[in-house]
Amino acid sequence: MEFYLAVAVLCAAVAVAAEQSVPWNAPDVIAEAVLGVLAWFGEFASFCYKVFRAMFTHPFEGAELLRQFDSVGAKSLPLVALAGAATGAVLSMQTQSSLSRFGAKSMLPGVIIYSLIKETGPTITALIVSGRVGAGIGAELGSMKVTEQIDAMEASAVDPHKFLAGTRILACVLALPLLTLAADFSGIAMGWIATTLSEPISLQFFLNTGLNGATFNDFLPATLKTAVFGFIIGAISSFQGMRTRGGTEGVGRSATSAVLLSSLLIILTDVILVRLIIVFFP
Repeated sequence: MEFYLAVAVLCAAVAVAAEQSVPWNAPDVIAEAVLGVLAWFGEFASFCYKVFRAMFTHPFEGAELLRQFDSVGAKSLPLVALAGAATGAVLSMQTQSSLSRFGAKSMLPGVIIYSLIKETGPTITALIVSGRVGAGIGAELGSMKVTEQIDAMEASAVDPHKFLAGTRILACVLALPLLTLAADFSGIAMGWIATTLSEPISLQFFLNTGLNGATFNDFLPATLKTAVFGFIIGAISSFQGMRTRGGTEGVGRSATSAVLLSSLLIILTDVILVRLIIVFFP
């Protein structure tokens, strides 16, 4: 665990230093980068506290939540389904030749289905949504920040942490598990199609063989962990957007850093979540 935390701090230091254009030939660049990371985490924790406090106070922004849910979920569905289908086809083609060498070709449906539902599907979905939604939220809120629209909302007694950040974070949390189901379905369907093109096999036999021995402990934890990924995407993208400075150039930096940091933390968080799932759902 200590190793993972050290890697996380080092990678975050590189990302923050790159965002702030720290001169890497300076002798104290490591110290500046580490201090920048600590300051960033402190500001991020304060931001999350303000968002959570605002989300559960009246009035609730139901209409804005539905609009953001449509933007995050429905508009990401085609891209996620396509990525899941491509992943299923690649898994079928790659593992088919490998399993044939060891005389284990009958295990191909199980390898495809288990790989998709336990790890590949959730991770691919989170990274795809991070690239599409993270950049959009970072750029949108960054533009509102530099044009002083967020300041105008505060002057109008509208809490931007609730209306802007809270709705986007909650939409990401709710949409990611559903998008993961779509990616898993597309991947399994395309995996069966790719398999049956080389060696005809019925869909019923493919599913029965692949799901033989599967339980909800194999499916639910891996799918529900994407809610954590959704929180990471929504929170970091909103945070980076609402702290934008420097005009249009700052908007570009916010969009880039939102994707970079959310993707990085998704991968690092996945390591921790997989370990916890193994411990609590053996």
